[in-house]
Amino acid sequence: MRDEYDFSKARKNPYSTRLKKSITIRLDEDSVGYFKAISEEIGIPYQTLINLYLRDCATSNRKLNLNWK
Repeated sequence: MRDEYDFSKARKNPYSTRLKKSITIRLDEDSVGYFKAISEEIGIPYQTLINLYLRDCATSNRKLNLNWK
């Protein structure tokens, strides 16, 4: 290893806006089972499938219709 490195010509990571953040989320077993079943059918990991679904909801500005009684 060098003692010093020259970063004067470095550039920002172009993919930094697409980086994922690790979080903890509590989901009920039925919801996780639903996404796991679909993920096995289409051959992608269930966490990726959940992320795709949530991203689709966010980009289309979809909101839940909750009516509290």
